[in-house]
Amino acid sequence: MSEHKALVLDEVRKFHQEQQPAGGFVPGVTEIWPSGAVLDEDDRVALVEAALEMRIAAGFTSRKFESSFARKLKRRKAHLTNSGSSANLLAVSALTSPLLEDARLKPGDEVITVACGFPTTVNPILQNGLIPVFVDVDLATYNTTVDRVAAAIGPKTRAIIIAHALGNPFPVREIAELATEHELFLIEDNCDAVGSLYDGQITGSFGDFTTVSFYPAHHLTMGEGGCVLTSNLTLARIVESMRDWGRDCWCEPGESNKCLKRFDYQMGTLPAGYDHKYIFSHVGYNLKTTDLQAALGLTQLAKIDEFCAARRHNWNRLRAALDGVPHLLLPEATPKSDPSWFGFVLTVLPDAPFKRADLIAFLEDRKIGTRRLFAGNLTRHPAYIGQPYRVVGDLTNSDIITEQTFWVGIYPGLTDEMIDYIASSVKEFVGQPR
Repeated sequence: MSEHKALVLDEVRKFHQEQQPAGGFVPGVTEIWPSGAVLDEDDRVALVEAALEMRIAAGFTSRKFESSFARKLKRRKAHLTNSGSSANLLAVSALTSPLLEDARLKPGDEVITVACGFPTTVNPILQNGLIPVFVDVDLATYNTTVDRVAAAIGPKTRAIIIAHALGNPFPVREIAELATEHELFLIEDNCDAVGSLYDGQITGSFGDFTTVSFYPAHHLTMGEGGCVLTSNLTLARIVESMRDWGRDCWCEPGESNKCLKRFDYQMGTLPAGYDHKYIFSHVGYNLKTTDLQAALGLTQLAKIDEFCAARRHNWNRLRAALDGVPHLLLPEATPKSDPSWFGFVLTVLPDAPFKRADLIAFLEDRKIGTRRLFAGNLTRHPAYIGQPYRVVGDLTNSDIITEQTFWVGIYPGLTDEMIDYIASSVKEFVGQPR
């Protein structure tokens, strides 16, 4: 490192230290966010160093992150994207590739998912001309069950895509076995669950694909960004092609003729010897990320175990503090799981003498941020009215979640004092005479 560069980065560390807020937590004044990024001076230095080196496209740092993250999630290949939403789009789209021959998904094929969740798990199904098949979830775990998924399998079913709800794993081993039994693809949406375990195995390591988001709310952040991971090399190659404009060439930016046959290919009806860098084998996108984002991702990844431990600690502290509070359904970990929690979810019971809106207003007035359990029942949203889909069973619990459920934060930026204030505020509201 040059002396000038070292001086600049040293000043960046000093600048970061100067930006730290003075004073401690003031109940009712200090904002308690439901989610957020935890960024230290190493993160700031990593971003500035990447900028100093003008690493403005995907390159060495992106490849290093992909390799490190693949090892962390026990997968062979990882491909960075510009968002978690794009990661889901690529995972579903890859299953329609002609390279999969008879196994490929075709318009009209069905994909099982849950009705209660975030739209980016469902949208790629519709965007590829496929049919979502919605099933309900259980209350307390907020995940679906093996029986519900099994009941939804029909003659047109070709795949399953489910998100681990707020970091709490769905019964992924059993659903993966069900998918194998029926020759279905399985996509794990792991965006809220990095570091969670199911049956002793890290989530994101069960399905044909797993997807992750690096939005600031998630377990580690790049600001924006996402990732598609797989251990199937054919699927990995399809994702890379579709992410990179649909091109057939696998050379990295700045590389040429890595295969030593750049001008020897003949594909489609192109003339023999057409430049392989400009041969396109998929109808693709440009969904790449940059080394600036990957530089931040690497410093965040170094702290992921610490972040996950903090999430577990905060969730357990809040769960213990609220145990026994009447009129509220408290969350439960899925059996056989050890979640790296995304949030702490509460459902107001039907016999409660208050409404969800009243409790939320009380907490928000105390600067305690709340969020809904994402979209609730997606079939009730205007975006999906008139869209083709099938529902198996009823969606009773998804409707209850839409009407009665919300969550509060437990992310690593919250202190014990903040967690205790959330708990005491909830108990104070519930205990008020009515």
